[in-house]
This record gives sequence, structure tokens and C-alpha cells, in this order.
Amino acid sequence: MSTGRYAPSPSGRMHLGNLMCCLLAWLSAKSKGGQVLLRIEDLDTQRCPRSYADAIVDDLAWLGLAADGPTPPVYQSDRSEIYQRYFDELSRRGLVYPCFCSRSELHAAEAPHASDGRIIYAGTCRKLTAAQRSAKMQQRRPAWRIKVADELIAFTDMHYGRQQANLAHECGDFILRRSDGVYAYQLAVVIDDALMGVNQVVRGCDLLSSTPVQLYLYRLLNLTPPSFCHIPLLTDAAGRRLSKRDGDLEIAALRQHFGSPEPIIGLLAYLAGQLPKPEPLTAAELLLLFRPEKVPLENIVVPQLL
Repeated sequence: MSTGRYAPSPSGRMHLGNLMCCLLAWLSAKSKGGQVLLRIEDLDTQRCPRSYADAIVDDLAWLGLAADGPTPPVYQSDRSEIYQRYFDELSRRGLVYPCFCSRSELHAAEAPHASDGRIIYAGTCRKLTAAQRSAKMQQRRPAWRIKVADELIAFTDMHYGRQQANLAHECGDFILRRSDGVYAYQLAVVIDDALMGVNQVVRGCDLLSSTPVQLYLYRLLNLTPPSFCHIPLLTDAAGRRLSKRDGDLEIAALRQHFGSPEPIIGLLAYLAGQLPKPEPLTAAELLLLFRPEKVPLENIVVPQLL
């Protein structure tokens, strides 16, 4: 059976781009007779109050996209002991090491940058001796990185086709646990999707570059990866992607403006290439029309709505 998931971060109310991702995840799973689970990605509890998580559950139900899984949903903030077990396994195998680099050091000249602004870690702390690590432990709490191999990781995205990356060249050794003890998204999402039985992931194309990182962890942890389908982002007329931080088209405003979910579902269906023009319809009605090959490849400009 096809099992998809919603995995929102409750750092604010969902915006139209988040809704698009939820809708396409729901359509993709349901069109195959499957189910959709909900996981709240609240690893950073300081930024993710439960009130926003409660609002997500309510908004999805209002849209007709209620999750099929357990109630209440899975919260990442409750799963640190699970992440710790897998982290310890990698550590026992000598794949994890402490990193003492400050933010300013990471931005220093010896650390090259990818074209999108991502820092490629230079491996500075991988080279420390045991004595050097011990001395630095007395001065500051480290983050923990995993050693990456100099090899090509390839996969076929369900929407964008074949993709490949060499992690040693694209990002370098990446963080598994922050210096404050919070586990990194890359580790948590791999463990959670595997343990929850998720076998297809639909998410924004901004996470396309995270997939080789996650596939690397799936292999190291001997877990079965899902299929991946990345979708275009929603942007404003200037090409800026919608974000919670900027309060772009939050669902609270959309609910107030439209009054019912059908116009919102119809708008998303139009933007996703499923309708020739926006017209109100339910998610269940859209399911009968859904054709994944019609979803655009390029990012989608959202018209002025409010």
C-alpha cells in the first residue's frame, strides 16, 4: 500500500505553498489507494509551539485533507531517545565526530560555498587528534558530524527525473546533532519515515538537494528509502518563494477571505495544472481528476489574492 506523509514544521501558520505540498501528497497517495500520515517536525521546540501544531491539524481537517494515522500525530520532539539509538550506532562504527567550529569559522575563506549559499564543510574537525578533541571539549560543547564518502549518489525523482550528487563536493561532512543537543532534520526525517512505513515522499523542490544526504543515511542505517517526488515552489511575481517568516498567504487569512475550502482547493488545482482555470471543488472531487504528469516543472507564480 502507498503510504505518504505530511511533515510540516509548526513555526507558524501554514501558507499557500505548504497547502500545495499537502494537497499533492494527499492526491499522490490516495490516487494509489493509499494513506497519508501526519508528523509534526518540531525538533526546535523554541520555534515550534504546540498551538501551531494544533492549528495545522485543524486546517488540514477543514480542507478535507485530514491525516489517516494516529491521533494525536507523531511529534519529533517526543522521539529524541529513538534518534539517540541510531546516532549511537553510527558513533560506534566510527562514522561520527565532534565539531567545534563556530559560525564565523564556517564562513571563513577556507570553507568554499555552493552557488546557492550553502557552506561546504572543509572537514576541519575531522582532522583533529584525540588530544586536540579532548582539549576543545573543555572549552565548548561540540556539534556532531558524520563522515561522508567521496562517491556519487544517484536517484530518480518521480517528477524531475534522474538526479545525482557527490556529498563530499556538495556539502561535506554534515551535522547530525547540534551543539545544544537537538538532532538534525536530516537524521530525524530518515529515521521517522522509515519507522512510520512511509514509502513515498512528496515535498518542495527546495529539498531536492537533501535527498542524496538522506539516501546516504538510509544506506548507513540499513533502512529502506521511500520514492521521492519533488514539486515546484509557489512564488510571488518577483520570484520570491512564499514563506511563513514573511506571513505570505497564511491559511488564517485565506480561510477568512474565501470562507470555505473549495475555492482554495480549486485555486491550488489550477496552479498545479489540474484545471484550466480556478473553480471551487473539494479534495475528493479533485482526486478523480488528478494527473501527476500535469504538475509544472518550473516554480509557480501566485496571483495577487488578498
